Amino acid sequence: MASGVMKKQGGGGRRRRRGRAQPMAEINITPFVDVMLVLLIIFMVAAPLLTVGVPVELPKTAATALPSEQEEPLTVTVLADGTVQIQKTETGRGDLISKLRAIAAERASDRVFLRADGSVPYALVMEVMGALNGGGFSNIGLVTETGGPKLDGAGASGG
Repeated sequence: MASGVMKKQGGGGRRRRRGRAQPMAEINITPFVDVMLVLLIIFMVAAPLLTVGVPVELPKTAATALPSEQEEPLTVTVLADGTVQIQKTETGRGDLISKLRAIAAERASDRVFLRADGSVPYALVMEVMGALNGGGFSNIGLVTETGGPKLDGAGASGG
């Protein structure tokens, strides 16, 4: 890295002695910081590209995110047109419970994430939740986006 020679400063007086050359013991961290900033930018750009899923307009809520787990979570998605997908595979509503039972037999966790477009009727979302429960999944997490209304009375606009 950056090494140099630093002269020893002697005490004043009549006789000046030549100082011995000593190696400079300071580390130049500027290249290290530059590399770290470049890596930070690369990861900030690449992180949103790593999320996979079916594009859905999720409703916004003030709820916090669920803790992550070891096994990849099962995701059931209800699209705006009412079609249901398990992970990325489209599934008919009549076959939903039988497919969920087969999946539940292979999985260690009974956790499932339900993603539904904000324009889907509430009754359809509840039908899919009932199918999830009937298929053996009792731990259902509803996926939303953050930044929605808090409904705590503070800052609510009346009208």
